[in-house]
Amino acid sequence: MGYGLLILLLSWTVSANAADLTAMDETAKGFSNIKTVQVAHQGQLIWSKAYNGANINEAANIKSASKSVMSAIVGMAIDKGVIESVNVPVAEVLKDQLPANPDPQLKDIQLQHLLSMQAGLERTSGRNYGRWVVSDNWVKAALGRPFVADVGGVMQYSTGNTHLLSAIVMKQSGQHTYKLANQWFKGSGVRIESWETDPQGIPMGGNQMGMTPSSLLAFGELYRRGGVAANGQRYIAEDWIKESWQPRTQSRFHQGLYGYGWFMQEFAGVQGYYGWGYGGQMIYVFPQLELTVAITSQEHLPSGRTGYRDALHDMVSEHIVSVL
Repeated sequence: MGYGLLILLLSWTVSANAADLTAMDETAKGFSNIKTVQVAHQGQLIWSKAYNGANINEAANIKSASKSVMSAIVGMAIDKGVIESVNVPVAEVLKDQLPANPDPQLKDIQLQHLLSMQAGLERTSGRNYGRWVVSDNWVKAALGRPFVADVGGVMQYSTGNTHLLSAIVMKQSGQHTYKLANQWFKGSGVRIESWETDPQGIPMGGNQMGMTPSSLLAFGELYRRGGVAANGQRYIAEDWIKESWQPRTQSRFHQGLYGYGWFMQEFAGVQGYYGWGYGGQMIYVFPQLELTVAITSQEHLPSGRTGYRDALHDMVSEHIVSVL
């Protein structure tokens, strides 16, 4: 086959796939707060578009979708021997950050409980978020929360949990989580452009992370490929991805099950895994279809109680999953 004919066939394939997404495009145009949509199918970028005046190349605050990234960083730290395992007791690593009279249950919290939001501590998200981020020490403030559930029990979705993970990675590695993550992801297409830090300089484990849409898509593709990037290099252990996508608990706010930093549910009958950030920052992975979808949105508008997150789910189910 001649090179020119090959290029023509590849161009036709991309155009055909893009044409299939016309309904998705029309739906996306109806969302006043959506910013970008990127779709990769079988390892090829088949859709990349900005909406409502957004810049497709500009870094977006992916909000709590960064919890999925933080989970990956922990998995990489374990794989590299920086952290022993998910069974490491949090109180042993952060013993200098414990309250003056620590609750005995603190000794039962392991890394796995932070990853799955089953630490049992009162949430630092939602109505408690503002009070938490104005504290002098976010790590101590998170560890000082009262217990509202058993360790390993019902889900208490809390950014404080993932912030503790960031603190543990920094303490065990002796390096800044932000720089360490970019060092470990180098060459994968994944890059963190910015990351807010606490008063002690610890990057916020599960929020305020800047990433371009293409980088977010590359992150999803990394998981879709089982931890291997397009360049053939392995970045994340395949077993870690399997563990991360094992359902462990469920949010009381919606139907999605939760593993290690990832939600999961079926979309149009196909098993999907997704990271979700405030405002509608989404990364969807469908290994069965070799499909990854990255969506960024206005970061200051809620997406859960407004129904926008569910509308994005519907768009992905009806106009992407169902046609590819």
